[in-house]
Amino acid sequence: MVAACSVHEGATATTSPLQVATPSPGMLSLLVEPEQGVAPIDALLASARHSVDLTMYELVDPQVEHTLESAATRGVAVRVILDANREKSANLPAYNELRAHGVHVVWADKRYAATHEKAVVIDGTVAAVMSLNLTSRYYTDTRDFAVLDRQVADVQAIEQVFDADYRHAKTATPAGNDLVWSPGAQDVLLTLIGSATRTLLVENEEMALPTVTTALERAAQRGVQVSVVMTRQDDWATAFDKLSRARVDVRTYSPSASLYIHAKAIVVDAGTTRQKAFIGSQNFSAASLDHNRELGLLTADPQLVDALATTIKADAASASRWKG
Repeated sequence: MVAACSVHEGATATTSPLQVATPSPGMLSLLVEPEQGVAPIDALLASARHSVDLTMYELVDPQVEHTLESAATRGVAVRVILDANREKSANLPAYNELRAHGVHVVWADKRYAATHEKAVVIDGTVAAVMSLNLTSRYYTDTRDFAVLDRQVADVQAIEQVFDADYRHAKTATPAGNDLVWSPGAQDVLLTLIGSATRTLLVENEEMALPTVTTALERAAQRGVQVSVVMTRQDDWATAFDKLSRARVDVRTYSPSASLYIHAKAIVVDAGTTRQKAFIGSQNFSAASLDHNRELGLLTADPQLVDALATTIKADAASASRWKG
C-alpha cells in the first residue's frame, strides 16, 4: 500500500513515509517508448470484449481511433474522456470521428486546469497507466513509459475515478495498491525524492516547481547520487544551474535531438532493498501536481524498477552534461 496517495477532491495531501508494496509477479509490466512502439497498446485496446474506458490528454492517431470504433461496432462499450481545457482543438477531429462511429466520448471536466491523465481500463481487468499521448507524430522519437497493471485494487480505483470524471461528478481518488493521483500528488513525489539514500534517477519534461528543485538539491547535498535527464529548454535553465551547483548530474538533449524526453519517472535506490519507482503523467509543475487530473503509479517491483533504471542511465549516457 502507498501512503498519502489517496485524497478527496479539494483536499490537501499530507507528507508521510512511503510504504511501497512489491506486487505479485506478473501483475505489472513496463513498456518503453519509442523502442516498443504503440502496437502493444493498440493490441490491448483491440483485445477488449466488454468495455474500454480511456482518458487521454491528446488523441491524434487514426489507427487508435479505428481500433476504438471497431470495438464499438462489435458491441464493446467504449467510453472516452478527452481534454478540452488545453487540447480541445487538437482533440476535436477524434471527438467527432469517434462520436460518429458509436463511441461514447465526452469532454473532460473543466474544473481541472487540464485533464493530462493518460490511462485506459480494458474489461475491468487490466489498466495501462501511461506518460505518452496517443498521438502518432510522437511515437518514433519520444521517450515515454507505460505500465500495464493487473492488480485488482488499482484497476477498480482507476475505473471508479474514470466513471466519476466521465459524469463530471466528484469522487474520492482511491490509492488502490500504488496509485498517485493529481490533484494532490506534490507531497507524494517530494516524499519519494526525500526517501533516497544512495541514488536518484529522474526524467521529466518540465522543471518548473521550486519545491521539486529544492528536494533534488537537498538529496545531492546529503550524499545521494542524483541524475536528472531532460530535453534542454531555456525555461528550465535557472533550475538546471541551481541543480548543477548542488552537484546534481544534469544531462540534457538538444530540442533537435533524435530523442525527446517526455517521460515522467523517478527511480530511488535502484538495486537495493529500498528501491522504488514512480511512473505517470505528472510533470514537475504546480499545475500538473496540484490542479490537473493526472495519474501515476509508485512501485517496488524489481523487474520494473531495474528496466526503468537501465533506460534512464542509458539516456543519461547519451545526453550532454549541463553547462549553462
